Amino acid sequence: MRITPKQAGKVRRLVKTLCANCDRDGNCLLLDDGEAHRCVQLISVYGIYCNYFKEAVLPADRELYEEIQKYNKQK
Repeated sequence: MRITPKQAGKVRRLVKTLCANCDRDGNCLLLDDGEAHRCVQLISVYGIYCNYFKEAVLPADRELYEEIQKYNKQK
C-alpha cells in the first residue's frame, strides 16, 4: 500500500504507540533472529510493508485507514 509523506508520520506514531511487535528501540520482534532489526514501518516513507501493521494496527485509526485506502484506490 502506498502512502504519502504526511501519512507516513501518522503511521510512525501508530507503530510507536500501538504495535505489539515494535520494541522501545524501534526494532521489530517479528524479525528478531538473534540480532536487532529496525522496524520496516518506522523507516518507510512511501508505503506500508508490514502485514501485521496493516491488519492489526492500522485499523485502530479509522480515519487514517480510510484515507490510505482511498489514496490507493485512486492510483
